[in-house]
Amino acid sequence: MARTLGAILYEGFELLDLFGPLEIFATLPEEQLKVVLIAEQAGEVRGGAMTQSSAVKVMADFSFSDAPPLDLLLLPGGIGTLTELENDAMLTFLNDRSPKAEITASVCSGSAILAKAGLLDGRKATSNKQFFSLASSQSDQVEWVEQARWVDDGEFVTSSGVSAGTDMALAIVSRLYGEDVAEQIAEGAEYTWHRDADVDPFAAHLNKMADTPS
Repeated sequence: MARTLGAILYEGFELLDLFGPLEIFATLPEEQLKVVLIAEQAGEVRGGAMTQSSAVKVMADFSFSDAPPLDLLLLPGGIGTLTELENDAMLTFLNDRSPKAEITASVCSGSAILAKAGLLDGRKATSNKQFFSLASSQSDQVEWVEQARWVDDGEFVTSSGVSAGTDMALAIVSRLYGEDVAEQIAEGAEYTWHRDADVDPFAAHLNKMADTPS
């Protein structure tokens, strides 16, 4: 039976956080994985820069209230993280759907939202290194890993900043569908897959730009 992945959108999400992993996941045949886009309200969501002239507009298929059952959740980071940390609708949706999912994955500052929702307490997690304190300040009950390209803690997989989400997505595909499948997807995308989650050159920039999420 096909799994369903719900990619969660909000105003100001980081584009590569979303579309890097979706390039990987959406390569799988629909009989294995179906991808749907979800936001608080169905319809247009602006990603990237928050100005009308430069924002990229994406259409959400479902709202929080009518989203289908989800096997996988994907939560990007971005400048809009700051707003979502105070968005009860987002936090409630995550608390409702994440416990029912096989894997909840976040990219970049998306882990800050998961931490604010209390979902990462007692688990290992990581986040964007330049804005690491944004995530780590949301809960002192999380074992925050400062040096990691991504962290796989079973039901929760969190990645470092932006491009790291693509490596995380390949690791999830490898876990669920086999390493050979992940390798074929990486080759098809002409993408150099960084396979070692512990190799994180960007940890050297920890909290370099901690005031604003990427």
